Amino acid sequence: MSAELTQSVIKRIIRQVGLECAAQGQTLSETLVAFMVKAVVLDPRNDFNMDRILTENNMQDLIQLCVTRLLDTTNPSLSTIKMQVYFDMNYANRDDLLSEQQRVLEGKLAPMVRAITEAGPHAQEERENMYQKIVAYVLLRSGLGSPTDTEAVREVTAALQSVFPQTEMITFISLSKKDKEQQLKDLAMVVTGIRLYNKQCQKGGSSIDDLPAILNEAIPSVTQTIDECLNSCHLLAHQYTALLESMQEDPHRYSQLSSFKLKEALFNVRQYESFLRILLSDAITNAQEVESLGVQVEATMMVLKNTVQDKTSIESKDVFPLFMELSKLWTGFQDAKLLLSFLTNMTDNLQQFLEIQSQLFPKEKLTSFLEGVTVKSDEERIKETMGTRVNVSDFKNQEWLFPETTDYFDELLIQYHGFCAHSIGVKGLTLVGNPAIGILKHKEKCYVFSSKEAAYIFAQDPDKFIQLNVEKAKEYPELIQLLELHHQFEYLVPHAQARNANKYSMKPPPKHDSGTQTDTHILPPTIVRSYEWNEWELRRKAIKLANLRRKLTHAMQTDLSHMRRENFTQVYLPKDVGTQTKRDNSSNVPKPQIFLKGLRGGASPTTHMVAVDLTRPLDET
Repeated sequence: MSAELTQSVIKRIIRQVGLECAAQGQTLSETLVAFMVKAVVLDPRNDFNMDRILTENNMQDLIQLCVTRLLDTTNPSLSTIKMQVYFDMNYANRDDLLSEQQRVLEGKLAPMVRAITEAGPHAQEERENMYQKIVAYVLLRSGLGSPTDTEAVREVTAALQSVFPQTEMITFISLSKKDKEQQLKDLAMVVTGIRLYNKQCQKGGSSIDDLPAILNEAIPSVTQTIDECLNSCHLLAHQYTALLESMQEDPHRYSQLSSFKLKEALFNVRQYESFLRILLSDAITNAQEVESLGVQVEATMMVLKNTVQDKTSIESKDVFPLFMELSKLWTGFQDAKLLLSFLTNMTDNLQQFLEIQSQLFPKEKLTSFLEGVTVKSDEERIKETMGTRVNVSDFKNQEWLFPETTDYFDELLIQYHGFCAHSIGVKGLTLVGNPAIGILKHKEKCYVFSSKEAAYIFAQDPDKFIQLNVEKAKEYPELIQLLELHHQFEYLVPHAQARNANKYSMKPPPKHDSGTQTDTHILPPTIVRSYEWNEWELRRKAIKLANLRRKLTHAMQTDLSHMRRENFTQVYLPKDVGTQTKRDNSSNVPKPQIFLKGLRGGASPTTHMVAVDLTRPLDET
């Protein structure tokens, strides 16, 4: 059966099963239907051989089996599979959950951000409208109030005006789109920090919830709820295990009790316990994070109070980083609240998949079956085997790991979710393993056991018992996820019929993303530069070479000069010389000398002045 045809057949079967279930009032997800089809095909009791082309009758039988199992409300296995599908589709770790929340928030604020960053208002009224949009953006991004809350809007506006007055709108409009977006985020953080500080100083913040107090009260309640659910499922798991062990010892005593249903119920409880442990771990981590955030918030508030100290004016570089840090810490509280709400919803929704327990095995009925049966908890079973361990000398070709000889012993990846590797395939029980007995390392994988005897039996032929566990998972498909056997069931492995010696398998065509890049010149160039395709050019070169044969250079050396060295002489030519002569000369002009006589007067009343020119002639000088 070709891979393409197989895929089309499987898709057709899944679609038909979903339609028939919907016709009977059960709307199921495609993931659940696909898993059930896989489970029915894997179950060796159904005797399907997918290596050959399915006839129409075979396909109808497969569809009918799937529909019957999906509509069976008294089947613990179906409840477990539904629980696994629900958890896989809805659970997210802290980082993924917060990333998704941030993406949703950015998506909601995107239209408002575009309206602010892409507009370029020039009129005063338009700038005022944009300023109001910034106020709404800051309020929505902080998550501390609603735009319809007048008191919250007034507080945000006052805080925003203290750090970003409307007079700076012109500068804001001139920024690039990227710079506008960054400034909006910074303003939102600073304003949020101011509001939180004012709330601490009892100067506002009436619409801000006291998240630390709310979380400190809610986290212990959620943790206690998960603990109570864990304790109840622990009790059921211990009772089911004890009852199954008693049934294996005395089958006739429990003739009215179905061991198959009881095992399905045990696997259902164990899977529920596994998911609760994940949620409890997240709740504890969340509580530690809240405690750390509370200490940091108090320290930041103290630094802010010491910095401000009722000052009328403070430099922004001193307080803005503190306000932004306070905003980040408060965002951590909001994230913790979101995660706590998520964990509460997950815990509540998982309980519906455990309701089948009370229907099949009511408390009174279970108590009557357990009369005279010793119920041991997982801790008691581990405590009983703490004094025993594997003797390494009994195994020559097996590697055993112990706490005192192995680094990072507690961090080893144990197969089968830490359950005993022997009891799963042999007894169909999920007994908790005790690493202190010794961890068997086989083919780079680690296995633990519930007793020393189980470890010795498993170590004699590990591959045999590993295959038994795989076969048990085919019979109980919920074990694939519970025991983390996904690597064993990456594709549908059809049941090999017992009467056939050949083993069949069917693999869907592998699909993956791939890319190819070709180098321009993967090999070094091999171009022959001397190659000529022109015959006349080759003839020309041949004639040239033939002519050069008669153009030899001859040299001769005499007997007198063959031992002499070469001498070189350098002569410096005379340089050009120039001479310049200068002659000094001068001329003198006679100085004028004129005398006046008779200026003082005399005996006569009339003055007679006489001018005498005594200047020497020019030729006498």
